[in-house]
Amino acid sequence: MDARKDIGQRIARARRRRGLSQTVLAGLIGRSESWLSQVERGRRSMDSHTVINALTEILGLPVDDLTATKADAMTPYQAAVGIRQAMMGYDGLSSLIDPGHAEGSPESLVWLRHEIRQVNRLYQATRYDEVGQRLPRLIVATELGSRHTPARHRRAYQTLRSLTYHCTTTTLRRVGEAEPAWMAADRSLAAAEEAEKPLLVAVSAYRLGYVFVRLREPDKALQLALRAVDALGRSTRRSDPRPLSVFGALHLVAVTAAAARYDHTAVRAFLERARRTAEHIGHDRNDFWTAFGLTNVTIHEVSAAVESGDPRQAISKGETLNTTELAAGLVGRRAQVHLDLARAYAAQRKDAAAVNMLLEAERLSPQLVRYGGRTRDLLTQLLKREHRASTPQLRGLAARAGIA
Repeated sequence: MDARKDIGQRIARARRRRGLSQTVLAGLIGRSESWLSQVERGRRSMDSHTVINALTEILGLPVDDLTATKADAMTPYQAAVGIRQAMMGYDGLSSLIDPGHAEGSPESLVWLRHEIRQVNRLYQATRYDEVGQRLPRLIVATELGSRHTPARHRRAYQTLRSLTYHCTTTTLRRVGEAEPAWMAADRSLAAAEEAEKPLLVAVSAYRLGYVFVRLREPDKALQLALRAVDALGRSTRRSDPRPLSVFGALHLVAVTAAAARYDHTAVRAFLERARRTAEHIGHDRNDFWTAFGLTNVTIHEVSAAVESGDPRQAISKGETLNTTELAAGLVGRRAQVHLDLARAYAAQRKDAAAVNMLLEAERLSPQLVRYGGRTRDLLTQLLKREHRASTPQLRGLAARAGIA
């Protein structure tokens, strides 16, 4: 297929998914409906970086999807192979069919709890390679334990199985492995149900919602988050901070999904509900590794502004955001602010500022920069309009991120 036609079809499909008419989208990017119609039919190409950037923000498409030359694929996450193999092993299954047959001895609950804490700390510190090295053994151990342990311990092992798949979900989603992340999130939900832990079910819905957004299914993410919010709201006591923090975190999923749908009104409403919950709790928490609190609400406000095409708002909020309230180990949350600000500055064609933000994000978390698909898209975009005198560090940064 001709490259222009291919790009045009991608734009048309993404526009229809967003429920935008050609007239509305053309107005949003500052072009005529006739111009957009010709682009979608492959009769003309886009030669404006401003328009390309606007389309990436509005339609949620990577820069490479709107240019004729595709960039290198996302940096592969080598540990994904081992995680997939562990998930495909179905360890302990034979003991469910033949209870007299044991495949091995389950790991102790003490070791599993310790390992889950360690893996989550590594994840929040954005040490994804180390997480990937430890997850396969943890997955096998919780699968085996939940199936082979005596009935009186099974709920405890199912609880730990659910928590294991929570971390598996977040890690795979962050490094661009959305499909296996979906499988992991689904397993966490099933394990929470088997454990008879309603709050863990809500946490699983929280994880799954972000995966749906990554799979470009924001409507499903929003529906899931709001159903969990309604159920949790009916059963949560205002004095119990743990379910309240999950309740608030689910609203942040709704914020992210609404931003992906380009629904400014819904974004504001969900942010306000999340903020009220955080204010009621009174301080930043990290229940179930959600990092919920006022600081994370503002971080999501910055991300939502970038996602929904309002770089000015993102910069206004992001530049004044104080992340010192976050726990020391929440490296990913801190780095995310710089990545979002980089996208916002690039949208305003302030490329030097964008590169500076990317360098700060890299200082905090090299792996977050290396594995982030949108960061690679941004670097590709910046390289295409590079002005070496103002961005002398851009090429070295791109090379470290795996972009030739």
